[in-house]
Amino acid sequence: MSETTYGIVYVLTNPAMPGLVKIGKTSRDKIDDRMRELFTTSVPVPFDCEYACKVDDCDKVEKALHIAFGPNRIHPQREFFKIEAEQAIAIMSLLSIENVTPAVLSEIQAEMNPQDAESSKRFKQQRRPPLNFSEMGIPVGSVLKFSDGLIEVIVSSNRKVKYKDEEMSLTRVTRTLLELDYDVQPTIHWYYNGKNLNNIYNETYLDI
Repeated sequence: MSETTYGIVYVLTNPAMPGLVKIGKTSRDKIDDRMRELFTTSVPVPFDCEYACKVDDCDKVEKALHIAFGPNRIHPQREFFKIEAEQAIAIMSLLSIENVTPAVLSEIQAEMNPQDAESSKRFKQQRRPPLNFSEMGIPVGSVLKFSDGLIEVIVSSNRKVKYKDEEMSLTRVTRTLLELDYDVQPTIHWYYNGKNLNNIYNETYLDI
């Protein structure tokens, strides 16, 4: 394993940059050091680490991801892409030799100062409110269909669905169905009356 290429590849998002993800790499063991560097005076709130993993060759993996999502790149000199974070995560998880996301998140939470943490929390709540079926015009008892067109869940409350007679969040159901060891944004995988749930969410909360 080469010392010069072994490292961490990561996917970051920022509440102030909705719809964009940053795909990068670092040779350091602590990705939170890199995130602090990115949190400059030009960025209102800190970045969030959606996924981070150790790989054998971080240069090659990062380059492959940048090529794969090249058509979605915002600027040729910047590592920002207009994609869903899970699109990059799906590829990274196949190349990962160790998922270090939980450790990274623990380090970030431990080292983030209270003011930055509170600012980030308030911004997220304002920018992307939690999913509420009633507010989205989806009443209790409604059927949501998974993207495969076969699996269904029943809306059991404003924030929960029933899957196999168990009440849980849509995020948990999605994670289970996709057989993932991390959470993803669930709305893009579900449909209500033939309309993608992500579109309904955006029309309800973001397109105001």
